[in-house]
Amino acid sequence: MLIGVLLVITWLILLLRYPAKALPVSLAAFIGLGLVAAWVLWQENRETRQLERLELRISYAPGQCPADRPLSLTLKNTNDVPLIELQWRVAAYAPGDTINLADSPYNAPRYRGPGELQAGAEWQDCLPLPPLRPGYRPQTLEFRAERLHGSFSN
Repeated sequence: MLIGVLLVITWLILLLRYPAKALPVSLAAFIGLGLVAAWVLWQENRETRQLERLELRISYAPGQCPADRPLSLTLKNTNDVPLIELQWRVAAYAPGDTINLADSPYNAPRYRGPGELQAGAEWQDCLPLPPLRPGYRPQTLEFRAERLHGSFSN
C-alpha cells in the first residue's frame, strides 16, 4: 500500500513538473488500464450468464441414492460450449423460508461437477448431505446449489 501511495505521489510530481512529457504517457497508461478493466468485466459477465444457463436440481432421494449420499443431483449444460469445471455449495431451506439451515463449517463437503460436460449434455450423481442445524430433518427441506463457480471452454 505504501508503495502505491509513493507511486501516485511520484506520478503527480512528474505530471506537474513535466506536463508535456508525462501527460501523453499518463493518458496511454490510463487508456490501457481502462481496456484491461473492460475486458475483465466482459469476461466476468459472460461467465455469470453461462452459469445462469445451467440447470441444476438437487433433491433428497434416499430411495435412489446410497445412504451416505442421499441427495440426488441432475445437472444439464444448456450452453453452446462445454463446461470445464464447476463448484458449488449446497444450501437447505424449509419450504417458503429464506434462512439457510445448512451449517458451513470448515470441514463441510465440497461439491464439484463432473469435469468436462459437453453442451446439451446431462449428468446425474448422488451427493452427501451438508451438515444441518440441529432439529431439522432432510426429508422436510428443499436443497439448492448456491455460490456456483465454474469455467467454460471458449
